[in-house]
Amino acid sequence: MDRMVYIAMVGAANTLQAQQVNNNNLANADTTGFRADLDSFLPAPVSGPGYASRAYSEEAGVGFDAAPGPIEDTGRSLDVAIRGPGWIAVQAPDGTEAYTRRGDLQISSTGMLETGTGNPVLGNGGPIVIPPAQKVSIGGDGTISIVPLGQGANTLAVLDRIKLVNPPAGQLEKGSDGLFRLTSGGTAPADASVSVQSGALEGSNVNSIDALVKMISNARQFEAYVKLMNAAKQNDQASATLLQKGG
Repeated sequence: MDRMVYIAMVGAANTLQAQQVNNNNLANADTTGFRADLDSFLPAPVSGPGYASRAYSEEAGVGFDAAPGPIEDTGRSLDVAIRGPGWIAVQAPDGTEAYTRRGDLQISSTGMLETGTGNPVLGNGGPIVIPPAQKVSIGGDGTISIVPLGQGANTLAVLDRIKLVNPPAGQLEKGSDGLFRLTSGGTAPADASVSVQSGALEGSNVNSIDALVKMISNARQFEAYVKLMNAAKQNDQASATLLQKGG
């Protein structure tokens, strides 16, 4: 009986964790540049005395979905979407270098070029600072040009270049802050083959319909485990009653 309850308990707990991952993906279906988290149920052998004849399961993250999201034109000069594979280098809150596909850039009150979540965008020499300008434009290779204040529209000054990298997806891991880092640590070199599309944004790669179906499936599976625990309880009570009558 205890094995039955333990199996149901472990299954319910893992299903609940899977539901949390799926719900987080669904909540970010409209988040710019979001990459869906992937999880799976993995076998977990029971260790201890006796034969290794039993194995339960555990829910574990297995990376992220590297498929590109849809690109939508916005017409905004500071919006950029990466064409194909590649990442934008940003500064994480702890000061380290991290990577994102989020291209809804903005200029802070101090002139810092940041993503929509407030992470400074990195250039050739560190975080990019935009001086007061009449116009800011971003080229296909990430080059940032400005029209200085008081200058004509045809006067462009190259300011910096966004650091664009392209490490293999298998060498990246997603942090709790939504940013990506190299699993081996360190930083990725700039890759000149990565290009961006100005005036556009890449959406989330979460499939809302699949996520909704998975949410329903997880809910039903969790309910089945709860029913199994209730059945174990009823069986235990019935066994106790029989023992009492037998005594």
